[in-house]
Amino acid sequence: MATKSKEFTAPMDITADKITELYMHYCLENNKKPESVYLFCKLNGIVEKDFYNHFSSIESIEKSVFSSFHKLTIQLINQSGDTLTGFRDKLLTYYYTYFEILTANRSYVVFTLKEDKNRMNNLAKLKEFRKDFKQFIAEASQGYLKVKSERIRKAQQDALEEGAWIQFLVTLRFWLDDESIRFEKTDLFIEKSIRATFDLIDITPLESVIDFGKFLIKERLK
Repeated sequence: MATKSKEFTAPMDITADKITELYMHYCLENNKKPESVYLFCKLNGIVEKDFYNHFSSIESIEKSVFSSFHKLTIQLINQSGDTLTGFRDKLLTYYYTYFEILTANRSYVVFTLKEDKNRMNNLAKLKEFRKDFKQFIAEASQGYLKVKSERIRKAQQDALEEGAWIQFLVTLRFWLDDESIRFEKTDLFIEKSIRATFDLIDITPLESVIDFGKFLIKERLK
């Protein structure tokens, strides 16, 4: 008599992206973060050693999420085949692509950025992404600043990168509060704010732009 064979289940391919995906699903389904690595791994059939090959803690996953969105953004831009030459075009394309990814994951983004009323804790979740974003700005803006003095150019480059980060945070806050269909107001905000920022930089010292940006971020992220 033929015996019924056991159903074969292929082992899960444990990658950083897979762990991040499972983490996001857990947060949304339970409306809270996993209480421990042990429980998270047990629930998802992950060997703890495999988990620690990619992350050191639950908090480290949380901090990597927005960075993973950044990597996907760069990947999609590179795959598009579009030739982007100017800093403004590169920045606009980055914004539109990144915020499309945010929209695809809006439930999680809203959960993680609105779960804690402490603004500094929420900014800490963007710490890894901040490094990636500023590196992107550094690469995309090469040749944009026409300054002969290396000391002055470096100071202005630092101000440019910090100003771009502040602008991103203001845009993120706007998107979180946007209730328009398909978040069309955010698209318009991105277009107008970046255009205004470049016009402002052309006629205003970067330090003034930074000061104005800090004021906006303080008001919008209260």
